[in-house]
Amino acid sequence: MSESALTALAGIVLLGVGAQWLAARLGLPSILLLLVVGFFAGPVTGFLHPDELFEELLFPLVSLSVALILYEGGLTLKLSDLPRVGGVVRNLVSFGAIATWLIAAVAARLIFGLDVRLAVLLGAILVVTGPTVIGPLLRHIRPQGNVGSVLMWEGIVIDPIGAVLAVLVFEVIGHGEAAFDSAQLVVLAIAKTLVFGGGLGILGGVVLAQLIKRYLIPDFLQNAVSFMFVLGAFLGANLLQHEAGLLAVTVMGIYLANQKQADVRHIVEFKENLRVLLISSLFVILAARLQPAALTNVMWRGLLFVAVLVLIARPLSVWISTIGSKFTRAERLFIMWLAPRGIVAAAIASLFALRLEHAGYADAGQLVPITFIVIIGTVAIYGLTSPLVARCLGVASVNPQGVLFVGAQPWVRAAAAMLKDKGFRVLLVDTNRQNVTAARMANLDTYSGSVLAEYAIEEMRLGGIGRLLAVTQNDWVNALASQRFTPVLGRQNCYQIRPYEDKQGKESEHKHLHGRWLFGENVSTLDLARRHAVGAVVKATPLTEEFDFAAYRSMHGDRAIPLFAITENKKLIVLSEDDETTLAPGHTVISLVTEPKPEKK
Repeated sequence: MSESALTALAGIVLLGVGAQWLAARLGLPSILLLLVVGFFAGPVTGFLHPDELFEELLFPLVSLSVALILYEGGLTLKLSDLPRVGGVVRNLVSFGAIATWLIAAVAARLIFGLDVRLAVLLGAILVVTGPTVIGPLLRHIRPQGNVGSVLMWEGIVIDPIGAVLAVLVFEVIGHGEAAFDSAQLVVLAIAKTLVFGGGLGILGGVVLAQLIKRYLIPDFLQNAVSFMFVLGAFLGANLLQHEAGLLAVTVMGIYLANQKQADVRHIVEFKENLRVLLISSLFVILAARLQPAALTNVMWRGLLFVAVLVLIARPLSVWISTIGSKFTRAERLFIMWLAPRGIVAAAIASLFALRLEHAGYADAGQLVPITFIVIIGTVAIYGLTSPLVARCLGVASVNPQGVLFVGAQPWVRAAAAMLKDKGFRVLLVDTNRQNVTAARMANLDTYSGSVLAEYAIEEMRLGGIGRLLAVTQNDWVNALASQRFTPVLGRQNCYQIRPYEDKQGKESEHKHLHGRWLFGENVSTLDLARRHAVGAVVKATPLTEEFDFAAYRSMHGDRAIPLFAITENKKLIVLSEDDETTLAPGHTVISLVTEPKPEKK
């Protein structure tokens, strides 16, 4: 028995992580392969029997895993986004959630013939979207503007709200018909959830931040202690109010992500790796519990139900939530077309179905297959079509022209400001707070942190960014940044500047280990920094028939280092050693130019 249990546990991890890896290689939503693998390992082959393997520990483990996933999601949310998107997010998780709930409940009643109480419960469960699915999709699509922030905030915040809503409905069902005649139970539960969940979340975050700030936790224990605090907040809130723990861990994550007292980036990186493992395992386990007969019974009606959610519920909820906002029609339409369901919906449906079956609700067993059909259907529809929809609506560009600068030194800020003035999106990344602050004072978009951090790509909001320029004084950072962004932007769009000691244009024996060399053969970041420090400025010069590039070179000579060129149709060209672009009339040259010294009289 112990050997079979060991085989099953190892198999869950192998199958889950293997499915994630294969999905990444194929460019598919990982949740689809996870569900297929889990279904194959469970009912198809009989290799995995989660109920027998975990017995009474199954759903406690699922609940704890969901809590950790939401905590990690909270760590990625920045309150600085709220002035731009806060109103729409608030509406989506309130008015939009109510609209989705009501439409899903009515559809479940009409299509599946569920008992009214079960239909209302299913509607509450399906209010949640899937941040674990939305995050990778947004990273792949890289939408422009604020739609990415809206979708990430909605996906993470709606999960505890949806879970609490489902719990309230479940409690009403458990109290019988009389509970429907009084709002006291619901009001009290909401108040207790906000007080205990929000309060313990903030308290846990404050205490943990202070302990880290005062160096009271050794470095090697900080991840473990943060794990302890998360589980403590989750358990404490749940003991005081059912499912308030999900709100507690989400609030704790948001607090830690936005406080300035303690550096928690290493904790975020640890939780990111843990999240991948948890999602891989959970989807395999929950999919393995499905029964083919149950799926077959609701298959065709399930597809009709998915169509109602995708074509009616989501568009209506977004329309209500964006009334009076500054979002364009294209941005609204894109938000309408992205609401996949994920692990939280699967976990809540599985948990409540089991409890209701024990309470004597015969139809409760349908909740799980219906929810999984919704998960599979929405992930397939949105995952396979949303990149095309984003490009058709103009929310994401087929060939984005923006530039991500790794490094925010003075000359970089000057070059970025010029590109922004010409209409290109720029984003500066640096670990030096003085550089980041100076860039923000210049009204440039910034990201304070390491470009190599595991969570950085998802947090940066890369909408409109098409090129990476790694220009720090650390050549290893530049090379690793180029490698890191090659799968995201493509090798042809990842550049780095030559190190000072290797600026003579020698052919590298390891071309695959670095990006394309920037600017000229004799140009290093130290050269550019020195020139800018003694008065060189970034200038944009239009080329004409009368003043072509040869005349430009004749005028400026070695005093000008061409950095970029802009074509007549507003396409940005990054000038590199291997670039064969011929600068012609109609182009605008952006260079770092050292002004000639005035002659002494």
